[in-house]
Amino acid sequence: MQTQVLGLSVDSQPCLKAWAESLGGINYPLLSDFHPHGRTASRYGVLRRDGTSERALFVIDKEGILRYVDVHDIDAQPDNDELLRVLAEVDPQAAEAYAAAHPEPPAVEPQAEVVMYCTSWCPGCRRARQFFLDSGIDFVEVDITLDRSAAARVRGWTGGNETTPTFKIRGKVIIDYRLDEIRAALGLL
Repeated sequence: MQTQVLGLSVDSQPCLKAWAESLGGINYPLLSDFHPHGRTASRYGVLRRDGTSERALFVIDKEGILRYVDVHDIDAQPDNDELLRVLAEVDPQAAEAYAAAHPEPPAVEPQAEVVMYCTSWCPGCRRARQFFLDSGIDFVEVDITLDRSAAARVRGWTGGNETTPTFKIRGKVIIDYRLDEIRAALGLL
């Protein structure tokens, strides 16, 4: 799809740089709405009185028309499938070309004792990965941004959110990096 993803925050440029580095890098531009503070967030109606902004997604078409708005809780993960549906409505031909070039993999759940559903940017995923490696525990890692059937499984377990990391350890689902629960599921307590 011919789209441009931009991140916009009311934080300063050094703060955005540090945040991106803490996630291992971001593959889209991050823009600072710091000075004059929150001007863009205010224009889109998402600047809070305390100077912070709501978490929101906006889709703007090639003509500059706002086509979609999703304002959600800071802890809520946006629904990527819904966002892709909106983008397909904005540019159906691009959506068809994208779908043809990126076919959905079959919905096969990994057959392993320890499966970690993750994203590349998740700090909890990095901590869990290091714990498994340091402990010599074999695990399978599934990136839910690349495997949408896995993302659907995670949403089913979490009540609709794409919470990462989410684990399936010996049949038990553990949501988020909860080391005590992970150790218990592995019989390490």
